[in-house]
Amino acid sequence: MTDRNVDDELRFAIDFFVKTAGPEFSQFIGFSIESPTFDTGIIKFDMKDRLVGNPYYRVLHGGIISSVLDTVGGHTVYLNLFHKLKGKPPEKQFEILSKIGTIDLRIDYLRPGRGKSFTAKGYILRMGSKVAVTRMELHNDEEVLIAVGTGVYSVG
Repeated sequence: MTDRNVDDELRFAIDFFVKTAGPEFSQFIGFSIESPTFDTGIIKFDMKDRLVGNPYYRVLHGGIISSVLDTVGGHTVYLNLFHKLKGKPPEKQFEILSKIGTIDLRIDYLRPGRGKSFTAKGYILRMGSKVAVTRMELHNDEEVLIAVGTGVYSVG
C-alpha cells in the first residue's frame, strides 16, 4: 500500500493477507494497491507481455481483466468490512475477514484492453451482514473504460 494516510492497523491487515494468501498472483500481474479508502478499492498495474491475450493486437487477456476486477471487488469489500472491525483484536478481524469469498461475478468487456497501464476501481453497492455487492471498472492510462463488473461476495 502506498497511501501515507492509511493507518497502521489497516496496513498491517492488508499486508498480512497478501503474505498469507501468497504474493504470487499480485506479483504475476504486478499490481499495486493505491490510495484505498474504506469505500473504494484501487489497483494499478502496467501492461506486460505475460498479460497479453491476443499477441497480434497486444491486448489484455480476458481472464486477466476478470481476475483483476474480481480482486479489486474483493479488496473493496475487505476495506469496508475492516472499517467496521477497526479497533477489535487482530484475531477477531482476521477470523471475519478471512471469510470473504466470491459468490458471483459478472464481467462486461466493453473495449479491447489496450494501454500502457491500467486502473481497476471497486465501489460498494450494498454491504449486508452476509453478502456484499460491488461495482468494478477497469480503465486504461488514457481513461478509456475497458470493462465493468459486478461482484457478489460472502462476508459472514
